Amino acid sequence: MTNMVYFKRIRRMSRYIFIALAAITLFAFPTVRPVHADPLLDEIVEFSGEMFGAEHNVPALIIAVVCKGETSVRGFGERAGKDSRPPDGSTILRIGSITKAFDGELLAHLAARNIVRLTDPVTKAWPELAVHAKANVAQVRFIDLVTHSAGLPRELPPEVQSKGPLTAETYAGWFKNHKLLFEPGRLVHYSNVGFDVLAISLSKAAKKSFPDLLQQYITGPLDMKDTVFVLSPEQKQRLMQGHDPAGAPIPDTTPAPVNYGAGALYSTPNDLVKWMRWHLDRFGRKDAEARLLNHALFVPRDGLATVSGFGESGHMDAMGLGWVAMMPEGSRPFILQKSGALQGTVSYIAFAPARDVAVFIAINKFDFGAAGAMIKLANNLIATFAPR
Repeated sequence: MTNMVYFKRIRRMSRYIFIALAAITLFAFPTVRPVHADPLLDEIVEFSGEMFGAEHNVPALIIAVVCKGETSVRGFGERAGKDSRPPDGSTILRIGSITKAFDGELLAHLAARNIVRLTDPVTKAWPELAVHAKANVAQVRFIDLVTHSAGLPRELPPEVQSKGPLTAETYAGWFKNHKLLFEPGRLVHYSNVGFDVLAISLSKAAKKSFPDLLQQYITGPLDMKDTVFVLSPEQKQRLMQGHDPAGAPIPDTTPAPVNYGAGALYSTPNDLVKWMRWHLDRFGRKDAEARLLNHALFVPRDGLATVSGFGESGHMDAMGLGWVAMMPEGSRPFILQKSGALQGTVSYIAFAPARDVAVFIAINKFDFGAAGAMIKLANNLIATFAPR
């Protein structure tokens, strides 16, 4: 057999295998196919979702891509149990710690309006924190909280959480009895506590509730009506069901208001497309200063004593205002990204601000092998649509 005949046979066999896999995937992992302007964008996103469904045992997957002004939203699998429809652009889901990127943007808006300064000590807005505090909380600045460099633990200790519903006073009590883990700004350690404290402090500085601030500066202007902390009865009907690692459904519960900052938001792919478009509008005049602050890098990895709690979503090269920055590598451009996981839903959002491309992706099962593959898929899609 000549090399040319052999090559033709291999190519023919590969084509049959590809068609068979695609057919199996379409049968096993139903999709929602809304009509969009760019057929090639839709085809790439849909094929990527089908292949992911063939490889990973998750009940549902949703992918939303914004690419050079075009949008594609694709849902796969079963949104809320057996025989339910696939998720779509209006599906409500938990976005977990992606909430932290909203916190960072809110800080940028308030800083652009001189309501707070990035280098203000948090005690300027919340002076009660410093009363009889064992921790040197006066050293903690807003920029330290939003970059995970404030010296705070990932979570409050179990003995503190077990004393009843958490309140702002619970956090103040922690400062009275515990030292900071490290001097602020010296290293980076992922902290949900820090973002709860950030949200409370921003609320106190602006003299408005945190949900009202979010609505005033972010969700209201962008008409993101489904990006909320508490669902209406109608919104509950559109919720994507989360699952534990064994595949059992996880009941949806609403965190206490004091925990809104760390990861309590719900949203939809359609709302997040609007948000991604705002971030990709690099030269837009409206909110220009807030956007510039929000996309700036404030804590580079180089020179830090320690970096802890990062890496699941890719290499952390620097911290922005809630965003994790990844420098260009191979065919992948510079990316700002954030992942989230809560109550059986794992999500990831990433965008290349200089390349006009953004991706949101989510699965509804705590399957961390699938979650890693999901994040890799999102970053590969960005590299596909914006190759270097």
